[in-house]
Amino acid sequence: MDSRAQLRYYRSSPRKVRLVADMVRGQSVEPALTTLQLSPKYAAKDVAKVVRSALANLEQSQPDVDVDRVFISRITVDDGPRLRRGRPASKWVRMHRILKRMCHVTVELSVKE
Repeated sequence: MDSRAQLRYYRSSPRKVRLVADMVRGQSVEPALTTLQLSPKYAAKDVAKVVRSALANLEQSQPDVDVDRVFISRITVDDGPRLRRGRPASKWVRMHRILKRMCHVTVELSVKE
C-alpha cells in the first residue's frame, strides 16, 4: 500500500527543489529526514514536511505499519504557474520581464516486503 502527500504552489524554482529531492530519492524515511535536516538548502525544510506528512498518511491508513521498512518510492518536482512581474527599463525596452517560479512536490512512500 502506498501513501502520498503533495506540496502545491511552493514558491521556489523547480530546479532548486529537484536538487533536494534527488538527495533523498529511494532512501528509507528516517535517514532521508536526517539528510534533509542537515542540508543547508532552503527547500530541505519544506520537503521534509511533505515526507513527514506522507508518513502520517501511511500510519493513519495502516496503524500497524513498521516505520523502519518504509522508503521513498517516488518523489517528483513539477513546474507550477509562474508569477509574471515587470521591472522598468530604458525608453526603448520599457519593461524587463521577471518570472517568479513555483513548483509542485509529490512524495510517495511504500513499505518494503
